[in-house]
Amino acid sequence: MVNTRAWRAEAIRRIEADYTRSADTHLVRVDLPRAPGITLYLKDESSHPTGSLKHRLARSLFLHALCNAWIGPQTCVIEASSGSTAVSEAYFARMLGLRFIAVVPASTAAPKLDAIRFHGGEIHAVDDPRAVYAQAQRLAAETGGHYLDQFTYAERATDWRGNNNIAESIFAQMAAEEHPIPEWVVCGAGTGGTSATIGRFIAYRRHATRLCVADPEHSVFHRHYADRAISQLPPGPAPCIEGIGRPRVEPSFLPTVIDRMIAVDDAASIGAMRALSERLGRRVGGSTGTNLIACAALIEEMRAAGRQGSIVTLLCDGGERYGCTYYDDAWLAARGLAWHDAARRIGDLLGS
Repeated sequence: MVNTRAWRAEAIRRIEADYTRSADTHLVRVDLPRAPGITLYLKDESSHPTGSLKHRLARSLFLHALCNAWIGPQTCVIEASSGSTAVSEAYFARMLGLRFIAVVPASTAAPKLDAIRFHGGEIHAVDDPRAVYAQAQRLAAETGGHYLDQFTYAERATDWRGNNNIAESIFAQMAAEEHPIPEWVVCGAGTGGTSATIGRFIAYRRHATRLCVADPEHSVFHRHYADRAISQLPPGPAPCIEGIGRPRVEPSFLPTVIDRMIAVDDAASIGAMRALSERLGRRVGGSTGTNLIACAALIEEMRAAGRQGSIVTLLCDGGERYGCTYYDDAWLAARGLAWHDAARRIGDLLGS
C-alpha cells in the first residue's frame, strides 16, 4: 500500500527539483528609435520547458493542490484550458505518474493538442467553450479525480509577495537598467492570475509602476472593469486570440489591482504579433501581439507628454503552435482579419 504522505513529499521534491534545474526567463530589451527615451522590455516566457507563461501557473497549481492534499498517487487530474495551461499541466502530471485529461474548446490549435498528447495528456474537446467548466467538473466526479480549476485558483496558488514569481523576477532583472522602475507593466488576462500577482506585488513593494491589462475586444474582462455589474457576455463572437479573454468574469480576475485596461481588436493583435516576429527574427504568439498593441498606446501617450521611462510586457509563448492559424494567411483571410495596417504601424514603432 502506498504511503500517501511519503508520496506527496516525493512529488513536491520532484517539482522543486525541476524548478531548481531551470534558469529564469530572459528579459529582452527592445530599443525604440522613434520613441527616444522610452524602452520596451519583453519578459520572454516562451523559454520555459513547456514553452509558455503557463508553466509558472501549472507548477503553482500542482504545488497548491499537493499541499492541500487534493492530489494523491492515484488521482486523475483534470483541467479546463484553451491549451497552454494544459500543456504545462500534462508535463507535471507525467512527472508525478498521474493521468491527466485536458478539457479544451474544439477550436484549440492542433499543435497545442499535439503538445498535450506529447506530455502524456488526454484530450476531451467540447464545441462550446462555455461548457469546459462543467465538463471538467463532470470528468473529475466520474474518475474520482481532481479538477485543478485554474480559473478559480490562479490568483491564490502563486505567492504574490515573492518566491520568484514573475513580478519579482521582472523587477530584479530591471534593476540595472536606465529606468529600473517601469512606468507600466502590461499583461493579458485569461484566468487573471498573472495580473493579480503583478498588481499585488507592485502594491506590496510600493512601486510607482502602473499595471495595464490588454484584453481582446470580444472579452468580458474590460467590460467588467468599466462596470462591475457586467459579469458575463451573451452568446456571440469569441476572441480568436487563444489564452486570453473570457466570456465570463473568472474568480481569479481582480480588477481592483489594475490601473487601466485596453481593449484590442483581434486583427490588430495579429498584426502586432507579425511585426514583432519580424523584429525579433522568431515567431511569437497572438497574446503577445495583444500586449504589444496596448504598449504602443502607452508609448504614444508618454511620447506626447514628453515622458521618458520603461515599459515591460510579456512575450507569453512562441509562435510555433500557431503555424496553421495566426501565421497562415489563408486562415486569417477566411476570418476577415485585416492585420496588415497594424503590422505596418507596429513595425514602424519597432524600427523593423
